[in-house]
Amino acid sequence: MRVAANCMSADMRTNPDARSEHLSTVLVRLLAVGAGAAVANSYYNQAFLGHLTADFGLVAGSAAIIPVLTQAGNATGVLFLAPLGDRLERKSLILITVAALVVALIGAALSPGFVWLAVASLAVGLFATVAQQLVPLAVHLASPAERGRILGKVTGGILIGILLARTVSGTISDLWGWPFVFWFAAALMIAIGLALTLWLPRVQPTTDLSYPRLIGSLWTLVRTHRVLRQAVTVQFLIFAAFIGFWSNLALLLLEPPYHLGGTAVGLLALVGVAGALAAPIAGAFADRRGPHVVVSVGAGLVVIAFAIFGFWQGSLVALVIGILVMDLAVQSSQVANQARVYALDPTARSRLNTVFMATMLLGGAVGAGVGGAAYAAWGWTGTCVFGAISAGWRSCYLDAPTPIDQSQRRVYE
Repeated sequence: MRVAANCMSADMRTNPDARSEHLSTVLVRLLAVGAGAAVANSYYNQAFLGHLTADFGLVAGSAAIIPVLTQAGNATGVLFLAPLGDRLERKSLILITVAALVVALIGAALSPGFVWLAVASLAVGLFATVAQQLVPLAVHLASPAERGRILGKVTGGILIGILLARTVSGTISDLWGWPFVFWFAAALMIAIGLALTLWLPRVQPTTDLSYPRLIGSLWTLVRTHRVLRQAVTVQFLIFAAFIGFWSNLALLLLEPPYHLGGTAVGLLALVGVAGALAAPIAGAFADRRGPHVVVSVGAGLVVIAFAIFGFWQGSLVALVIGILVMDLAVQSSQVANQARVYALDPTARSRLNTVFMATMLLGGAVGAGVGGAAYAAWGWTGTCVFGAISAGWRSCYLDAPTPIDQSQRRVYE
């Protein structure tokens, strides 16, 4: 019996899809809500920086260090915590990370000074990356025929969390003060943690690599898989265009003929919810027709969106239409690209997700910098040209789809 158990364990380690199961509707929704609520913690603080400046008596603009530290914690978590999903039992890892996130949120709510809040914000960003543990888990549990659809639902939940975070945070901080935002977030994550405890199945690790070798295998994955290099390059460029737009929109709306403030930016961001709702459709289409088609169409639609922004400047209607097209396209291309990446090696999905998300976040940072420089030099036209060129370059990196050679799948040990 021991021999049989060892054989079964070895088979599950080398072929994790052999143990994949159909996800219940309740569990899919829980994973989507959990991922969305987790990632929202990285964006709550962007809505109450004015309150922080007043409450702590800060010099104008210095409160911006809080979201910077949160995003720095996010990047650190993606690189150094998310890969552990391949090495440790996933349910336990997720619950421990959620518990650490709750502690960090409570610490932020109780902050007696700005330095304390800064340290707590770094920890919030670090543990909010539990969302990047939930996404590979959803893909792991889904059957091969429905992975794109499931991935679309969970990543759609993440996008909704990002879009609603500023609205929720702004409302709560205006009514009751910024500490109540963290109390709300902590209570929400406690509820989600309890639900995950009840509903989440236990999933054994897919590798026994030591932690240093686990992190080192990230480069091995990049070097080995050409499809991975293509997917992360394309998503880097698309996300750079996306963030280049959003990082300059507030500046545009301050100018004539708009003369609008931050509330208008928040309302326009809600248009992107339609993109999140379309993500499962894009994922299902990728299941049927292949992710390559969805990525190509998505990148093309991003170019069209920037053409709308550029040729119809001054029109609020054109902005709404362009945002709808762009958010739908970016979300669809991300889902399809992730589907391509996750199919490469079922034993390394957490590490593949780490490579994908880290590169995409880097693209966002580059997009904010280059897009801002373009806006400073040439105004809104410069931002639109940058976005169109960045998304348009995807054709240089996206080859025709090729079947995945099962013989080339390997365990990175």
